[in-house]
Amino acid sequence: MYAIINYKGQQFKVQKEDIVKVPYIDGKEVGTELEINEVLALEGDERPKIGKPYVKKAKVLAEILSHSKYKKIIIFKKKKRKGYSRKQNHRQKYTEIKVKDIIKG
Repeated sequence: MYAIINYKGQQFKVQKEDIVKVPYIDGKEVGTELEINEVLALEGDERPKIGKPYVKKAKVLAEILSHSKYKKIIIFKKKKRKGYSRKQNHRQKYTEIKVKDIIKG
């Protein structure tokens, strides 16, 4: 059984016991339980359920495993013959969650 969830504007396909990297969740401790109510679709034993826009009474229960950052990316800008160059870098934060259960509703 799997579910497609919408979390902070991004869609993820999750199954029970999956570990997923989602956008950073601010203010939540490691080990905290999450309840995600924005379930777009469910596929399982029966025929698939598609939401309009969400499946009613369906939810995904998850636990926060860790907070971390992705690999550093470098942004380099240069204009030839103008003496202009600029170097920046960025590391995006993310949260790892473990899906504990998918409730059909």
